[in-house]
Amino acid sequence: MTTKTQVWVIGLFSAVVLACWVSPRLWYRQKVSSAGMFWLAERTNIAAWQYHDVPVSDEAERLLLADRLFNGEYLSSSGAVVRVFSAKRYEERPYDLGLFVHTPDRCWTRADYGIEPAAPQVVEMTVHGHKMLFERRLYTRAGVQELAYFGGLVGGRPLPFRLDHNLSVALRARTQGTKDDQAGWLRASDRVLWRRVWEAFSSRTPMLGPKQLVRLSTTVKENDLPAADRLLSEFLSVWLTPVDYQTELQAWHKVKS
Repeated sequence: MTTKTQVWVIGLFSAVVLACWVSPRLWYRQKVSSAGMFWLAERTNIAAWQYHDVPVSDEAERLLLADRLFNGEYLSSSGAVVRVFSAKRYEERPYDLGLFVHTPDRCWTRADYGIEPAAPQVVEMTVHGHKMLFERRLYTRAGVQELAYFGGLVGGRPLPFRLDHNLSVALRARTQGTKDDQAGWLRASDRVLWRRVWEAFSSRTPMLGPKQLVRLSTTVKENDLPAADRLLSEFLSVWLTPVDYQTELQAWHKVKS
């Protein structure tokens, strides 16, 4: 290879590296300021409901690497139970796996939950004036059905695409009897996963920035799925409340220090 060719190759390689580094900053929308961020806090003092904290396992904490975890259940005066979970990352961590990797489609199926067909698989709900997409699943274990909703925020906005990237992999792995630690090739070849990556790019929505993953679920009684849907829909509006992100961030920094 001549010196001139080497210069061209090095120059081309440098241009590609520079483009990869610069293009996300040019393509993705600028982040909203902290004053304009949509951020949610979990209420525990809900009328006619009693909250009980449920500790998160050490394994789950290691996997999520969250700055704050909220996990527990609410018992109503009528006997209804709603189980809730919220995980938050207050600051950007480019080299950490996102909270959204570990959705119930992956973590619950690892804990021997099955997934039953249930339509719709996604619902759009208005949470304090913001439209949010929630994945809707019907899980089963030991003959008991659990209806779950889960969704997320990133960079102070509701996610514009679905969190179903683990669904088809979980169904295929369970059908084939594949263990989770052997299912990496299923994820790498999964069309839905790569479709969501493209949607993140095409919608100009970066996956970096503050993140929040929320999930709520309830046991389906007497096969009454509509009643379980109504309960989760009504509870969502009273469980989560808007909060100033900057105030919560400062409080987290004080606790951390």
